[in-house]
Amino acid sequence: MSSPAASEPAPSRRRFVKTKRVLVTLLVLLVLAAVAFFTLAPGIVERSMNEIVEGPQPEVTAETQKLHDSLTILDMHSDTLLWKRDLLERSERGHVDLPRLQEGNVALQVFSSVSKSPKGQNFDSNSADTDNITLLTFAQLQPPRTWSSIFERSMYHAEKLRDAEKRSDGALRIVRTREDLTTLVADRAAGKDVTGALLSLEGLQSLEGDADNLKRLYDAGHRMAGFTHFFDNEVAGSMHGEEKDGLTDLGREVFDEMERLGMIVDVAHASHPAVAEMLARATKPVVSSHGGVQATCKVNRNLTDDEIRGVAATGGVVGIGYFDGAVCDTTAKAVVDAMVHVRDLVGIAHVGLGSDYDGSVAVGWDTADLAVLTQELVDRGFSDADIAAVMGGNVQRVMTEVLPAR
Repeated sequence: MSSPAASEPAPSRRRFVKTKRVLVTLLVLLVLAAVAFFTLAPGIVERSMNEIVEGPQPEVTAETQKLHDSLTILDMHSDTLLWKRDLLERSERGHVDLPRLQEGNVALQVFSSVSKSPKGQNFDSNSADTDNITLLTFAQLQPPRTWSSIFERSMYHAEKLRDAEKRSDGALRIVRTREDLTTLVADRAAGKDVTGALLSLEGLQSLEGDADNLKRLYDAGHRMAGFTHFFDNEVAGSMHGEEKDGLTDLGREVFDEMERLGMIVDVAHASHPAVAEMLARATKPVVSSHGGVQATCKVNRNLTDDEIRGVAATGGVVGIGYFDGAVCDTTAKAVVDAMVHVRDLVGIAHVGLGSDYDGSVAVGWDTADLAVLTQELVDRGFSDADIAAVMGGNVQRVMTEVLPAR
């Protein structure tokens, strides 16, 4: 008795085999396309968004390099955790990784958690109804819990940093307390090759409207938080939102809890009414972690002179960014122009670094070449003591005052 396949007419069998081959080929092509997408797309996207552009930068002298290498440098903002890169490996894209932090002599880098970003993002007005980060979570093959939860994205970013710390053999150390910071600085002074990292939140939309989530994020390691990003949320109006209102009742509750826990309040991106209310409410130093000043770059995201005075009145620090939206250029001169304005307005003690590295911005140098900024400060007549304050001493003072003791 013959089998059904054997009894089929030969043309029918050939059509079946041909169809099967076509389907297998299509399946293979789909798999290859998917592999290519998930492998290449994250890098392609980042290369187009985190650029280093050529421009006139000062030539670093041997004397300045020696000074730079003696500094304790702290940068208040980078978005590196957003991207699919190994923090421990030197990358050919972006601005920050551990090898480049080491080359740039950075003692501590603040790593922010960017959890939501509106489509068509701009400085003037954005709705909270859209989100670019969701697609990024798919493309990067992040855990499914991050696909639909903003809170889980910030928890995942903390997990990424903890994993890097664990794999670094002691070269990367997360700072959670003032004791951690003091130990880090002492170990570096003793010659240990260790770099600090502090977790921050780029907007409290990560709370998803639940005040209890603040403690969960704190327990995961977050020690700084901006109240808003590019849209209004449940705690405050954004400088770039539609309504641009002040703090909400939830925002006031969270503000007070942040101060109690020992989390640094960051006014970056917040609306003018929200900034005014936070400055009036503060009992500890607050910061503007990354941005510029309207006196030298009249852009919506930058601080007014009254806001600079308000930050200084709390004992806080204004972190100056290195990108066009902060200083209207990508040169060290433009960055120092903004620093000079803050110094002349409220004093050198309130000037700091807030690069916004890896924040979908173009800059003139990455963190490995940070000495160009030190050179510009030297060329502009800043004393060694003032340079030490700007490059990290002022931020170290704020962290020591605000962070929990242990």
